[in-house]
Amino acid sequence: MRVDLNSKRDGFKVVKRPINKIDPTELSLNDKLVYINRVSKVVKGGKRLSFSVLMVAGDGNGHVGVGVGKANEVPLAISKASTIAKKNLIKVRLAGNTIPHEILVKLGAAKVLLKPASPGTGLIAGGSVRAVVEAVGIKDILTKSLGSSNKVNVAKATILALSQLRDPKAELARRKGAPKGQEAVTGG
Repeated sequence: MRVDLNSKRDGFKVVKRPINKIDPTELSLNDKLVYINRVSKVVKGGKRLSFSVLMVAGDGNGHVGVGVGKANEVPLAISKASTIAKKNLIKVRLAGNTIPHEILVKLGAAKVLLKPASPGTGLIAGGSVRAVVEAVGIKDILTKSLGSSNKVNVAKATILALSQLRDPKAELARRKGAPKGQEAVTGG
């Protein structure tokens, strides 16, 4: 999630506002359980068990979110993770059934490489990268998970990579300096 920082000097505190908040009630989201981790803590009376759950929520049409929920019971952890995933939705720029360009993102020790693929290639992805890419609705993509194999960090790195995708036409116009809506006029 990108955050807009409005700060003032002389003792005023920083106000953080989320940008591009997507309302999950307007979308028909599908939740997918990616991973359940059982955590045991040794206390004076014995072991105390808790659960950590990784969920992906997406509509198959360019919206996706990832959430991690923790609780003492699995159903409660699943509902927490689902709620968090729906709060953290992002919109992904797609080019047909694939992504517009190649991207490599590092988040912590997890690196994720996403490459566009020709039609008919299918999803070449594994683990939590596959779950996130399926939830977005991408049909053809080549991926590689490099570095850490931690499912939570790899899923978050995939979300970060998908959020950094740009529209090629808008990016080209920005680099050339031409306004988006107008074409350059040549004199002759």
